[in-house]
Amino acid sequence: MSAPQPESALDVRERRLGLASRVVPYVLLVGASILSWPSADRSVGYRLGTLGIAGLAAAWMLWMVTLHPDWARRRTLMAVYFVGLMALVAVLVTRNPWFGLFAITGYWQAWELLPGRWRLVGTAVTATLHVTAIFGGRPPTSVAAAAAFLVLVAVIVATSAIFAGIGDVVSEQSQQRKQVIAELAEANRKLEAAMAENEGLQAQLLTQAREAGVLDERQRMAREIHDTLAQGLTGIVTQVQAARNAADRPADWRRHLDNAAQLARDSLSEARRSVEAVGPEPLTAARLPEALAEVVDRWSGLNGVAAEVTTTGTARPMHPEVEVALLRTAQEALANVAKHAGASRVVLTLSYMEDLVTLDIRDDGVGFDPAAVQERPQRDGGFGLTVMRQRVNRLAGTLEIESEPGAGTAIWAGIPAIPQEAPGA
Repeated sequence: MSAPQPESALDVRERRLGLASRVVPYVLLVGASILSWPSADRSVGYRLGTLGIAGLAAAWMLWMVTLHPDWARRRTLMAVYFVGLMALVAVLVTRNPWFGLFAITGYWQAWELLPGRWRLVGTAVTATLHVTAIFGGRPPTSVAAAAAFLVLVAVIVATSAIFAGIGDVVSEQSQQRKQVIAELAEANRKLEAAMAENEGLQAQLLTQAREAGVLDERQRMAREIHDTLAQGLTGIVTQVQAARNAADRPADWRRHLDNAAQLARDSLSEARRSVEAVGPEPLTAARLPEALAEVVDRWSGLNGVAAEVTTTGTARPMHPEVEVALLRTAQEALANVAKHAGASRVVLTLSYMEDLVTLDIRDDGVGFDPAAVQERPQRDGGFGLTVMRQRVNRLAGTLEIESEPGAGTAIWAGIPAIPQEAPGA
């Protein structure tokens, strides 16, 4: 009888993720409670009452989910739990908008605990409470605010559904891979007597193949989600906020809402293409220089920032992976400029050399400290920089970032010039 296989790094990460999903709701609840306490316009008794309701919510989660994890398979009981949780969230949000942080808990609990289409219902309820908190804990009082409220709820529900759907696909693929690996392991055990000298090597190869396959697919999906949905959602929120600020200017208000709707359609289209492993839409009908110019022109129109593209050298078709990596790098850099830089001008230079294709992006914005962002890569755009670096590095390329506060930012990406027809590229 062979010894049990040690827990893989992927299994450890999955176990830690499950633990985090059980702990985070309490962290969010405690954080919201702390932030809500300094409300100067509320009496001490009112604030103590709010903390009491928060304690009741914590006890409800502790009893129904944390202490009885097996109850998660009892759908009717979980429906009762979710309704009770949303009722408590609604009361907390109306008492203090800071509890919108705690409302986020409803998104993943709806998809984890509710069956079938009830997941969308739970997500919609959660989004409504979340957006209500964003609007100050009260429903909108004007037509423009109501329209912005509904658009934001719809976008959040659609985005949550897409993320959850992609997560289900990845999870199903992971389970299928685990089943295949289990079947292969069973067959391998039947051959142990004849292949005893190869047992250690086979186990190692199986584990590595499993981790590499699952991890590579997850990294690909993470990069595509960040480059499509995350950037699109950021643009949508920006346009909706601009529409709220332009409530007294009907033409601007409608233009911002139209921009938000177009961004939502584009993000949905790109998400579908990502799931199907299809390249970015701008590259389907044009080569890299034209596609890059189209992306930059659209970004400049949406964000009101002057941008120009220059191509040097002899442009020629590159391998699709090279063109996708450079286009996605440009999109991420532009998204960071829109979110953080406060720039008035952006210049992109695409250069074709004999053995290298480079992309240089420079802005005159506020700049930042790359070392500080690297120390906290999941905040302030750091994950986007990581995704850019992963895309370039996996093609044996180089990514360099030069910036400092008050001096703008320069990003340089260089990738070997692999031609489109290169064999085995």
